[in-house]
Amino acid sequence: MFDTRTGRKLVEVRNLKMHFPIYAGLLRRRVGEVKAVDDVSFDIYEGETLGLVGESGCGKSTCGRAVLRLYDITSGSIWINGDEIGEADFHSLRRLRPTMQMVFQDPQASLNPRMTVARIISEPLDEHTRLSRAEKNERVFDLMDAVGLNRDFANRYPHEFSGGQRQRIGIARALALNPKFIVCDEPIAALDVSIQAQVVNLLEELQAKLGLTYLFISHDLSMVRHIADRVAVMYLGKVVELAPRDALYATPKHPYTEALLSAVPEPDPTIETRKKHILLKGDVPSPANPPEGCNFCTRCPKVMDICRKVEPPTFEVAPGHQVACHLYSETTHETAGETAAAEAHKSIQQGE
Repeated sequence: MFDTRTGRKLVEVRNLKMHFPIYAGLLRRRVGEVKAVDDVSFDIYEGETLGLVGESGCGKSTCGRAVLRLYDITSGSIWINGDEIGEADFHSLRRLRPTMQMVFQDPQASLNPRMTVARIISEPLDEHTRLSRAEKNERVFDLMDAVGLNRDFANRYPHEFSGGQRQRIGIARALALNPKFIVCDEPIAALDVSIQAQVVNLLEELQAKLGLTYLFISHDLSMVRHIADRVAVMYLGKVVELAPRDALYATPKHPYTEALLSAVPEPDPTIETRKKHILLKGDVPSPANPPEGCNFCTRCPKVMDICRKVEPPTFEVAPGHQVACHLYSETTHETAGETAAAEAHKSIQQGE
């Protein structure tokens, strides 16, 4: 298990916001904004895998792309390997691109169908290095060996490969420039279950061999439990809980995390039948019009009055275990205690 106490922070994200404008009317005036990522902060340590989970539409992929500055962020700061890229210009970003790469969700859509495998993998080398043709070819063959692709396939096109093989091509391309940090945006979502395990095992082998650092985005909680060292849970653009993997899966603190984990099926039918499933009522609110106070207050089974009025701060309930929920506020506990005492006193008086 990765120990954050001995690691160096490779990625530092502070108060990241990614809001997309909404235009309407004949004059195309700005009438609002979609808050896809709203005030997100986290760190990723060198050699660590941080899992980012949540249901579809919560802002996971947008967060991953924003961290790599594939979008111009609305506000916040992003530090990768000591360089601030949140406000970096085009030329500075181009210089920093070899440090940070991405493996995309859809291997079919992310590969140019008109380019051979060799050209796809060597494209980063063409853009960022001055290697000779022979050196590039050797590098391409080395990368194909590293991801388990036959060298004889170098002149084939993406449509001639299976989904798992195409994802391996994408991973080889991401590794071409020896990056330190890779964002894996649901790299197994479009693959069969048997192939998913192969791709995840490959990512783990490459991490151990090359010392890579991952932000692993997924909605598959079982797979995240297998690969991640720490896990961040997102809901409607915000990180509601961040904790070491074992602590999060054993003792989830946020009501949304509890509901998510209760939906993960157990292989043992005996355990599955005894398991308590938490069914959330209602739909996820629109990120263009989030509720006042806590984003989860409209669906939370433990909602309190304060949740509908005040946005919860982040509390550290255990070393490295952070949760954004009023349930863990000392003020809330005091208020709840006073309410309980008042009710007890009232019942005593009625008894008299």
